[in-house]
Amino acid sequence: MTEKKPKKQPAAKKPEELQKEYHELKNLLQRNHAEFQNYKKRTEEDKQRFVKLSNEELIKKILPILDNFELALNNTENKEEFVKGMEMIYSQLTQTLEDEGLQKIPATGKFNPELHEALLATEDKEKEPNTITEELQKGYTLNGKVIRHSKVRITKKGDKK
Repeated sequence: MTEKKPKKQPAAKKPEELQKEYHELKNLLQRNHAEFQNYKKRTEEDKQRFVKLSNEELIKKILPILDNFELALNNTENKEEFVKGMEMIYSQLTQTLEDEGLQKIPATGKFNPELHEALLATEDKEKEPNTITEELQKGYTLNGKVIRHSKVRITKKGDKK
């Protein structure tokens, strides 16, 4: 039979060695904690800088529209031309925002609480309940996320006689 050899126990460390190892580990932990805190600060600063730069890009895209508004407001003598200019500026603004990912929420058909906010409900015997009858304020999504719900009037159940 084979004889089992007892496992060798590591030699017990002296209190001075344990104390030294404790201080080394404590210092390492403190350095890692400080590095992590600095990392968090840097990432937060980077995030804020990114947001500012993103805003800068959007503002640069909107500046020509602002210029067109100023030009139109300085030329208000001819009402028809002014209205035509305002319509063109509106179109330019909506196109710029759509290019940035803004989309209108359609306010037709059935009420959807994820997209719409019902402000008013009117009885209607002819339409199904929860059908949108009027858009009171446009709603928008930005890159698929609802940033403002459409405010709508809907039908509620009426007495069918």
